Amino acid sequence: MENFLGKFLKEKFDLMQTEPNVVGIDIGSSFLKVVQLKKKKGKAVLETYGELALGPYAGLAVGQATNLSVEKISTAIKDLFREANVTAQSSAVSIPLGASLLSIMEMPIMDSKQLARMIPIEARKYIPVPISEVVLDWWVVPKHYDSVEDSSADGSTKEDERKKRIDVLVVAIHNETVDKYRSIIQESGLKNNFLELEVFSMARATFGNNTAPMILLDFGAGTTKLAIVEYGIIRNQHIINRGSQDITISISKSLGVSIEKAEHLKRDIGLTGTGTDANISKTASLILEHIFSETNRVLLNYQRKYNKTIKNVVLTGGGALLKGLHDFAGSNLEIEVLFADPFSKVEAPAFLEPLLKDAGPEFAVAIGLALRKLQELG
Repeated sequence: MENFLGKFLKEKFDLMQTEPNVVGIDIGSSFLKVVQLKKKKGKAVLETYGELALGPYAGLAVGQATNLSVEKISTAIKDLFREANVTAQSSAVSIPLGASLLSIMEMPIMDSKQLARMIPIEARKYIPVPISEVVLDWWVVPKHYDSVEDSSADGSTKEDERKKRIDVLVVAIHNETVDKYRSIIQESGLKNNFLELEVFSMARATFGNNTAPMILLDFGAGTTKLAIVEYGIIRNQHIINRGSQDITISISKSLGVSIEKAEHLKRDIGLTGTGTDANISKTASLILEHIFSETNRVLLNYQRKYNKTIKNVVLTGGGALLKGLHDFAGSNLEIEVLFADPFSKVEAPAFLEPLLKDAGPEFAVAIGLALRKLQELG
C-alpha cells in the first residue's frame, strides 16, 4: 500500500484538527479499505486513504477471498490505520450485500404508524427466517410518475392504480451479522459509529442527481454485485457468483502457475494480452462473459417490467481495474460504460487527481460511508 498520501495530508491538515474527522471502513472479502474525511467550510476534504490485503491474515495469497474472525479483522483495521495515518475515531462500517435481504414491497397508502405495524407482517413473505432473528429497516420510496403505462379495459391506467399504492424499500440483516460487525467495531476501538449496507454507500459515492435508471456493477473477489439505481434509489439488486478471484484461479489452472503468479499476470495483462499472453486474456474473458450475460438478463428483465431504458453502467470495485475491462464491458452490454469516480465528491490536492481517479472504483464504498458520517456530524 502506498503510504505517502497519508503522510502528506497529515502534515497539510495538521492545522485543521479542531474540526471533526470521520473514517469510512469497507470490509471486503479480499481487501480492507479506509477513507478519512474532514469537513472544511461545508466541503468534504480528503485527509488520507489506504487499503490492505486480507489474504495474508488467513494464510492465503493477496487477492484471495477470506472469511476472517472478528479478532483478525480488528487486527487488520488497526494495522491499516497505522499504515495510512488514520486518526479519526468516528466511523462508518460496511456490511456486505450478500449478508442481507433487500426487497421492494408494494403497499397501500397509509399513515406512518400503520405502516410501522404492517411492514413486519408483510416482510414475512420475503424473509425466510423469523422476523425476530433479523434487524429490519425500511424506507418509503418517493413517487416519480414519469412512465407511460398501458390502459385497462375500463379506461384506467396501471399508473392510476399505482398512485393508490406506495413502494417500500425493506432491508433485513440477520442479528448474528449485526452482532459480528458491532464486535469488530468494539475490538477496533472505534466510537460514534454506524453500519450500512455497502450498496447504499456505493450509490451515494457514485451517483449525483441522476434520474434515469443506471446499473452499478461492483466487481469483488468472490462475487459481482449488481444494483439498478433510479432517482438515487436502489430499485433492484442481484449477486453474481463470479468475481475477480475466479479469473485468478482459472489463470493458475490454465498455465499451471501459483495463485500469486496468476494474480500478477491478471493485473499486468488483463484483457490486453497478445501473442503468448493471449491465453491469459482468453481465460479472463470466459469468466467475464458469464458475468455480463447475467447482467444483460437482469437489465432486460427490468426494462421489460418497467418499460424503461437503461443507458449506462458504472463499474466499481477492485475488479473494475482490470486492464481492457471498459471496452470488453461495452461490447458485451452494448450500453455506455463508465468508471466510478467517487473521489470527485471530495477535495484533494490537484496533483493527486490522476492517482485518485484511477483508484476511485476501489474506494466507492469507503467514501460513501465517510460522506454519510460527515452529514450526520452536520
